Amino acid sequence: MEKRLPGSLNFGFSYVEGESLLLYLDSKGIAVSTGSACSSHKLEPSHVLLALGLKPEECHGSLRITMGRSNSQEQVDYVAECIAEAVERFRMMSPLGRGRGIK
Repeated sequence: MEKRLPGSLNFGFSYVEGESLLLYLDSKGIAVSTGSACSSHKLEPSHVLLALGLKPEECHGSLRITMGRSNSQEQVDYVAECIAEAVERFRMMSPLGRGRGIK
């Protein structure tokens, strides 16, 4: 088992900007981030994701979610549904992402 922080998840989506996802999810009442709290006002890619070997463009499509014991299964399902909807919507707007589903 790898060492990790339970409940802290990072997802990467090709052909979608993390900032667009963040704003869309915020409008749905979901609080997420595109990087660590200490770099929340910077536009540079996450140094952690870069150190893991991701390309800068891959880092810009990342989304960080933190969940805990107080989150219900219904909340998890809602977040997953909203993310899928947002990714599909933004990929359809992207000339590079048209016709590409969630992967």
